Amino acid sequence: MKALNDRINELAKSLGKDPEPEAMFDYKQRREEFDRLANQDVKKLQVETRQQRVQEIHGKSELNPKWTFHNLVEDAQDVVEAINIAKSFIAAHADPSWRNTSAHMMIFYGDYGRGKSHIAGAIAHQLIDQYETTVLYRQLQTLLEMRFSSYDFQSGDNAPEKFREINKQLQDVDLLILDEVCVNQSMLKKNTQSWLGNLLRQRLVNNKNCILITNHNLKELETALGPYCFESIKEYDTYKVRFQGPSRRKQVVPDQAEPSSASNQYQPNQVR
Repeated sequence: MKALNDRINELAKSLGKDPEPEAMFDYKQRREEFDRLANQDVKKLQVETRQQRVQEIHGKSELNPKWTFHNLVEDAQDVVEAINIAKSFIAAHADPSWRNTSAHMMIFYGDYGRGKSHIAGAIAHQLIDQYETTVLYRQLQTLLEMRFSSYDFQSGDNAPEKFREINKQLQDVDLLILDEVCVNQSMLKKNTQSWLGNLLRQRLVNNKNCILITNHNLKELETALGPYCFESIKEYDTYKVRFQGPSRRKQVVPDQAEPSSASNQYQPNQVR
């Protein structure tokens, strides 16, 4: 029995037409093209999924979105040195053994308005973008107020449950930033010293990094935190960064008193 293609070819010849050659199908080429397109889809999905994860980490971090290196003004030596140390700290995260074998702590201390919180936030933003580092930024006093509220078991705002949740985050995030440490306090209460010391010790055991931001000098900070808490800090690989100089923030009260003469006062009917 003749094959179907042979019969088609005979019919074509009887009609005075040349039979069309059988199309060649390159399975290898088609498979390579299929794999290429599939890999493109996978890579696109991976990029989109990573971007979503990064956005979620940023959203949970409580960081000011304006705290980036791009927005920093390097107009003083202490700031330049702090940025160099910060970028070295970030670069070290490329080494898995550095990340996984010990806990690291940066202590930013010095005058108000010098950019301590800004640089800490810039570190955090870059670590999130590069390494998907989980971050939590909190002012210590806010945490303490939440902790004290959690003792009121008759409150209707679920304060105990909320604090237990935040306390777990404080222990679990890769990088914890505690700002305004001991602000306006010469010494924390004993139970607060114990709570903070236990938190830092737990993070130390789990190789979790911290940044502490304070307006105290190091000696004052040691006194304010107490021996138990400060000893836990000593166990970290610690980087101490001092900020000094005048505040960068806009002045509300000028250095010199403004003239009070009538000529300098607002006069609504005067054309200026």
